Amino acid sequence: MLKEARRAEIPVVLIDRGVEASEELYLTKIASDFIEEGALAASWLAAETSGDCRIVEIQGTLGSSAALDRKTGFERIISHFPNMQIIRSQSGGFTRAGGKMVMESFIKAEKGGTDICAAFAHNDDMALGALLAIKEAGLKPAKDILLVSIDAVLDIFRAMANGEANATIELTPQLGAPAFDALEANRQGREVAKWVKVNGPLYLPDTAAEEYERRMTLRKE
Repeated sequence: MLKEARRAEIPVVLIDRGVEASEELYLTKIASDFIEEGALAASWLAAETSGDCRIVEIQGTLGSSAALDRKTGFERIISHFPNMQIIRSQSGGFTRAGGKMVMESFIKAEKGGTDICAAFAHNDDMALGALLAIKEAGLKPAKDILLVSIDAVLDIFRAMANGEANATIELTPQLGAPAFDALEANRQGREVAKWVKVNGPLYLPDTAAEEYERRMTLRKE
């Protein structure tokens, strides 16, 4: 398809994901840097725990670029801290039910969860599932086991406002405007970068309630 578009002189913009193809076949990729997201999650956790933490990792769908890169970025940072280690890692398939099931198995394997310092989930839905598993085990999420994840979905802000999650990194949904900007630049003959990065910020509990209300208002408009 990419080759057909090139022959027809149709510029192709990849959004949110890349492809294994020559860069000559598409104009640009508009996407987050998943490695940077994982690194930011690990950096926050390292600062929060003074670099001393036994971590369980709930991966996304095995083989997906988001799962592979978020894991790479996270491990790249914790490799600098001898007392930070991932003690267990398993895929939750990017689903809430999967995150709950995986976290339940981690808790059973690690002395009822008492040997777990933090859970790093590759997305918020899995973190929310893990949160339920932690509560059902009689532990306090965000206190007994820290929770850091990625996406910045609405429910994670409510969880942080309730003191049940610690941090999320936004996977920005604002991809349309940069895509149109790239197409317009190409139309005008200007150079377009092969990767336009659109990473979001780190959100913490201190602004979670306000952010939740803001996003709820936007939904209603």
